[in-house]
Amino acid sequence: MVQKIRKAVFPAAGLGTRFLPATKASPKEMLPLVDKPLIQYVVEEAVASGIESVIIVTGRGKSAIEDHFDVSFELEHLLRERGKDEMLKEVRAVSEMARISYVRQPEALGLGHAILQARDLVGREPFAVMLSDDIVDAETPALKQMLDVYEKYDAPVLGTMQVEGEAISRFGVIDAEEISDGVFRIRDMVEKPPFAEAPSNLAIIGRYILTPDIFDEIERTRPGSGGEIQITDAMRALLKKRPFYAVRFQGTRHDAGDKLGFLIATVEFALKRPELAPEFVKYLRSLKLGQQ
Repeated sequence: MVQKIRKAVFPAAGLGTRFLPATKASPKEMLPLVDKPLIQYVVEEAVASGIESVIIVTGRGKSAIEDHFDVSFELEHLLRERGKDEMLKEVRAVSEMARISYVRQPEALGLGHAILQARDLVGREPFAVMLSDDIVDAETPALKQMLDVYEKYDAPVLGTMQVEGEAISRFGVIDAEEISDGVFRIRDMVEKPPFAEAPSNLAIIGRYILTPDIFDEIERTRPGSGGEIQITDAMRALLKKRPFYAVRFQGTRHDAGDKLGFLIATVEFALKRPELAPEFVKYLRSLKLGQQ
């Protein structure tokens, strides 16, 4: 019987340098996408996929994340007194959406190292890893699509998407065989290859389902570029011992960790909001961008 995925790890100790100075004192994960912080969108995806326990790997200056998912007695009292019941319900839902725990990454030494910090909380069971700046807008949550494949093959599963041209060099890239529509058996993977050396146009994005033996591989992984421990290197080592699969998920992925990607995501999500879309569309049309 396949062991159920109950836990998801959210690495959130990075410095967010691409958004400086905004992230000098505020976590990148708390940047608002319309009216919710980035990390909330991804926690909601996890919960909608059946995740019961969320483990957030934090670092110095990340206390705002903990405060966001905690109960805010003063705010709730104020909203209750003023009869703002809908707002109160929304605020309370944030603190009740999942069982959340935290572990500290003392120094930002790469994604692999961040995941390793969650080892004691994960224990000896398979788990998901979700990156908060990868926002996936999908009818069926991206993680749920991956869980369906995990349950079929009882093996690690990576989220993937097609990336054309030289942009592929910004990602981990898989060499894989498509075994059914959108599902791949991975032969190899490489972290940020030069465009000419990329084994395919299938990039690894911020969704992973991993088995607990990955922790031993991370511990054996030597630091790569920038002195960071890359999760791709650890997964590549584990690939020699067990099969890995990938899912080209249905949906739109937004790189909200990039300034342009964040702006695009903001527009896309604002247009999906019925209370904002009509006036926002009117404003966008008034810009007459094609005439500039």
